[in-house]
Amino acid sequence: MTVELGRIGVWGRTPDWEGADGTETVAELDELGYGALWLGMSPADLRPHERLLAASKRLVVASGIVNVWTEPSDVVIPAYHRVIAGYPGRFLLGVGSGHKLLVEAMTEYQYERPYSALSSYVDRLLGAENPVTRENLALAALGPRTLRLAGERSAGAHPYLTTPEHTRQAREILGGGPLLAPEQKVVLEADPARAREIARSGLEFYLRLPNYVNNWRRLGFTEDDFADGGSDRLVDALVVWGSLDAVRRRITEHHDAGADHVCLQVLTADSGLPRREYRILAEALA
Repeated sequence: MTVELGRIGVWGRTPDWEGADGTETVAELDELGYGALWLGMSPADLRPHERLLAASKRLVVASGIVNVWTEPSDVVIPAYHRVIAGYPGRFLLGVGSGHKLLVEAMTEYQYERPYSALSSYVDRLLGAENPVTRENLALAALGPRTLRLAGERSAGAHPYLTTPEHTRQAREILGGGPLLAPEQKVVLEADPARAREIARSGLEFYLRLPNYVNNWRRLGFTEDDFADGGSDRLVDALVVWGSLDAVRRRITEHHDAGADHVCLQVLTADSGLPRREYRILAEALA
């Protein structure tokens, strides 16, 4: 069954959605009209996704992503079938190759040939005795080769930490049919210094990951943009901040560039799920 994500979703880390706060918030996202919740750092058993699906009525829950190095396919496949049997049309399995820094810290693997690792994992999912269906599979993709793989072997691509220009390039590579669902970071703060401070805090870790830095180089950013927590140019390109009109414009830029669905990751100075911001955005984007 094809999964309908809607035009706007929310992106968050799986650990942040545990407990009562997570179930209450996902129920509210459902009522607010968001189309999907994407969970980063998704475990192979998909239990968090199942719990959040049970707490909502309509919302799609997507893994964004299951890491092909750390989450065994022979655990993912039966978990996938359990979830789609319980919640048909409401789960999308997103998988990706992750990052050298994390994979080598968490496993005994040497992070080599990540494209081949991802392709082989997709082979196992689609070629299993009880396979994952292509329509319910999406790939984390940044570079041209992986974007082509996403279009050829899955429902489409879920690029993370990119720009509307990357969305335009990705749509050209994917062609007209496959799903394109980029993530977009948002800071609802009007003061430029404070907004960029929050944004830089959210970007700090990613500046150490070559997959992202190399993708930004392809988009025209230089070494100067990656120094000292990121230049204003880089921060402003990756994180939309300021007024609700600015957020609407950025989302429209992604859609106009070819995105089918844009998943918003709200950054704040506080810990915990940003429920207030989800409400403000939902009202503004309705």
